[in-house]
Amino acid sequence: MPDSPTAPPRIVVIGGGNAGLSIAGRLHRARLGDITVIEPRETHVYAPLQSHIAGGTARASQASRPQADVIPPGVRWLRDAVFTVDADAHRVHLVSGGHLDYDQLIVAAGLRLAWDAIPGLPEAMAAPEGVSNYDLALAAKASPTLRDLRSGTVVFTQPPEPASCGAAAQKPLYLACDWWRALGVLDDIRVILVLPDPVPFGIPDVDRELRRVLEAYGVEVRYSREVRSVDATTRTLTIGHGDVEETLAYDVLHAVPPQRAPEWIAGSGLADPDDAHGFVDVDPETLRHRRFPDVWSLGDAARVATRPSGGAIRPQAKVLAKNLRAVLRGGTPTARYDGYSVVPFTVSRGTVVFAEFDRWGKPQPTIPFWRSLSRERRSTWVADRRILPRVYWNLILRGRA
Repeated sequence: MPDSPTAPPRIVVIGGGNAGLSIAGRLHRARLGDITVIEPRETHVYAPLQSHIAGGTARASQASRPQADVIPPGVRWLRDAVFTVDADAHRVHLVSGGHLDYDQLIVAAGLRLAWDAIPGLPEAMAAPEGVSNYDLALAAKASPTLRDLRSGTVVFTQPPEPASCGAAAQKPLYLACDWWRALGVLDDIRVILVLPDPVPFGIPDVDRELRRVLEAYGVEVRYSREVRSVDATTRTLTIGHGDVEETLAYDVLHAVPPQRAPEWIAGSGLADPDDAHGFVDVDPETLRHRRFPDVWSLGDAARVATRPSGGAIRPQAKVLAKNLRAVLRGGTPTARYDGYSVVPFTVSRGTVVFAEFDRWGKPQPTIPFWRSLSRERRSTWVADRRILPRVYWNLILRGRA
């Protein structure tokens, strides 16, 4: 609890990514307490731009900034990593050996990329033919690899849920196919997409658009298949479903790994023991922990029953800030998060299919009267590539949007 009755609440935010800085900036602007962000990384990456980097429509330098430069003014940054949380004692134990006490804790730790969950995948990514849009260095490597290809087989894989905007794995495919088509070499390149689900996304209007685009590019889609292993030496991967397996040869492999919640969440007792994924066990509407009332969570690590995405964080931060303010003033949480999430599919080098939906998969357009954003449009490409990065760096990370 606070050191004295007049001391401001000590609010600790675990994670200095999109979710952590968004909520930290918002809470500081509302003057709700002394705020500390725990984040070990020195570089902050705007993850959505990595798809454009891999697809050749952005430079790697545009996606990152020093972490110190993006910490909201007035917020303390503790460069360390979390070892465990003692929620009963209101204490965060750090990898460095130190600890930090809190009055309110917000877990915004995101998901970790489990490259080693697939045998051979780390080795494949280390080879010249291995690329990905889920790592900045691999996305920078993907750009010339895909750009300079003139023939051969390229395999793109998408991970099963849970994943941080997992469908973003498709974006570099569309950007590359559009480039190859413009060069006149698309017919000489075999493009295979491995999807874990029986549909491209799961929302009928969006699926119709994506199927049309995939067919136009001549992409071979392996539906309801997951990657089981990769052999970098022979440049092959095994995919399967149940007892059915298939081996695919590749010249280039664009892979996205399975993703997991940080292990310390479950180890700290913050996850539901019955949740195999280890997400923070919050009420999906109020974002308050079900068993520890002074613990909250948002972003990819929170169990909020919707597809994780960067676009989902903005409404979550608004709800969490309102509810935390109510609690600090002696009230109860009344704001509700409806599960809104968004995935922009860059289906060409100038158009986007925009998927906005709630936790039940029902379309939920930001502009209520414009319900056709799920159709391929250039206007949404301008928003995704030009406008949103500026909004992110200048407004979202400072809690102003």
